[in-house]
Amino acid sequence: MNRYNSLYRLYDEFDTATLREYQTLVDLFPALGSRVALELWQEISDELDQNRRAIRRAFPAGETFADIAAHASRDEAFTALDLNTKYGQAVNVLVLDVDETLRSAGRTDNEIPRETLYLLTQLQEEGIPVVICTGQTLENVKGFITQGLGNETVHSGRLSVVYEAGNGVFTPGYGEDTKTLLYEGLDEEIRAVFDGVRSGALSDAPEPIKRGCHLQGNEFNITLKPNFQTGSDRAVSVIDDALCHLLDLLAETVDSVDEKMTRAYYAARDPEIRGVLERHGGVPEVDPSTLPETAESIFERIDIAYYKGDAAEMGSLELDKPAGVRTAFDVLGLDDPFALVMGDSKSDLRVMEWVEANDCGIAAAPDHASRVVSEHVLSTDELVFERNDSASMLRIVYALNRIAGID
Repeated sequence: MNRYNSLYRLYDEFDTATLREYQTLVDLFPALGSRVALELWQEISDELDQNRRAIRRAFPAGETFADIAAHASRDEAFTALDLNTKYGQAVNVLVLDVDETLRSAGRTDNEIPRETLYLLTQLQEEGIPVVICTGQTLENVKGFITQGLGNETVHSGRLSVVYEAGNGVFTPGYGEDTKTLLYEGLDEEIRAVFDGVRSGALSDAPEPIKRGCHLQGNEFNITLKPNFQTGSDRAVSVIDDALCHLLDLLAETVDSVDEKMTRAYYAARDPEIRGVLERHGGVPEVDPSTLPETAESIFERIDIAYYKGDAAEMGSLELDKPAGVRTAFDVLGLDDPFALVMGDSKSDLRVMEWVEANDCGIAAAPDHASRVVSEHVLSTDELVFERNDSASMLRIVYALNRIAGID
């Protein structure tokens, strides 16, 4: 019997929905607090074992199918089988964005859901490294991964953090390779531009930006964040202003270029930036191709990023998330990676495009991801999950890896 027929039989003949409910309760809600709770938990645990035994007896690879049924829905299991048929291999590393991917500020009080944390821990215990890939500072990331995953997981040798969108990589337990500061490899000219823009990011800002924004405590990137609820009307307004301010500061810092030329250059590169400028006085009628060569050689290495109602940021195109992920893979000793990349923004898209170009992974995104990310994901494997349900993709990986292990 082939694997598709076996899956059809599994989900048609067995009450897999109840099995998953029992497994979730046993895994996520240990019996604590009273004898009644303990007795109920034990009763459900015994029922779970009985249902799993029935599946084990029904299939040659019964333990594998019992695991799949206890963790993945019918749709998730068949998605996993389709991925195995297409790629013929298991996922051996997870590359995960945090904000609006693992967690959603609007739905979870900025916490990673319990099931997601449990599945991450379980997959990591099975030997799958986790690479957290985020625009956040290292200190912010350290706090929530230690609290959510626990010290044992963080220091397992199977976790790495690519922070500030690729400016640094932190991999606990690797001696002198534990922390790699990639921005130290940039030449002095580019670092001087960042120093100049950073010095005026708030001190030279118009009063509404000074009151409405704060400078995130990055090691290298320059990130203006709103002092209002992310995504609110006030946050959108002040971040629009902050983007214009960053562009103008960059013009002041780089010789032989003015504000109009700088705005026109970045508007031509990014439609979202063009949209902001069109709402704030319009895009200057300047031909970006007339940009002086000395300025162009700098601009083509500097990224200005806009995240509506969340951040206006200046970063290095030489130090993007793919550069950080490649470094993390090297430190972790992944010679033949096949990654699941999950993210929602343009910086995550670069990692998705890199794994696709190198045949070393698949991409998934929440249904509210930016347009370009959604287009990429839908054009590849259509791995789209609902907001605050990143666990669904981890369940698919769980099922995929078990299917890939069937002889």
